[in-house]
Amino acid sequence: MTSPTVTIVIPAYNEEATIRHCLVAAASQTVPAEEILVVDNRSTDGTRAAVEAMSAAFPDAHIRLISQNAEQGITPTRNAGFDAASGEVLGRIDADSAIMPDWVEQVKRAFATGDFVAASGPVEYYDMPLRGFGHQADDAFRKIQVKLAGNYVFLFGSNMALTKDAWLQVRDDVCPDREDLMHEDLDLAVHLAMKGLKIGYVSAMVAGMSARRLDDAPRDFRFYVDRFERTYAAHGIHDVRLLAPMAVFLGIYPALHLEREVQAKLAEHPR
Repeated sequence: MTSPTVTIVIPAYNEEATIRHCLVAAASQTVPAEEILVVDNRSTDGTRAAVEAMSAAFPDAHIRLISQNAEQGITPTRNAGFDAASGEVLGRIDADSAIMPDWVEQVKRAFATGDFVAASGPVEYYDMPLRGFGHQADDAFRKIQVKLAGNYVFLFGSNMALTKDAWLQVRDDVCPDREDLMHEDLDLAVHLAMKGLKIGYVSAMVAGMSARRLDDAPRDFRFYVDRFERTYAAHGIHDVRLLAPMAVFLGIYPALHLEREVQAKLAEHPR
């Protein structure tokens, strides 16, 4: 059983505040990735300088910075990273992801089996209380969602991977989504499924991520959640079971949004 080579692809737009944390985690693995590829998409802050500083600080991590300036958006930026990556498996995380120290090791182990060509894992929110409980709840919910999904198992952009071969099979089919209406990770998953390619779920493949999405105003958060329905509808898929995440996110948003506001106020006015 041969372990595949892994490139971690990180799309970034104005992520100066988070990219260092992300890269420290990616560079501090029990089994290193062969390449860490940051794809800058017209950042106007210090993102590029931060990546260059991290590359100098971790010379053995093979951190590489490229630019995608043709279009603004996560989809063309992700695509550019996948095209430029040299690994046999393309890990895909966000600039605010902080993968666990054994993430690359788990990805290599999982993909060496050949059981699937793409997979996601659970997340835990590193800036929320009860982090461990949140991880367990997230993992349990995603396992249920996999069972409900049938052929359309999800991919989650903050914590996913796919083989380079699978990407090449769907790269010309994935939706450009220039109107920014869909979830690009779900769109990718749908096109893999349409090709008959199997998507798995790996509980051991864990990433931390920020809960900053919960800081959105209610209207903005609803637009984000509705991306699930818009993505599936754009492909002619109308299965209510696939919309379970919408109900969960809308249900937990009020309490967690309030919790985030309380935390922010306490940070501004500590006792």
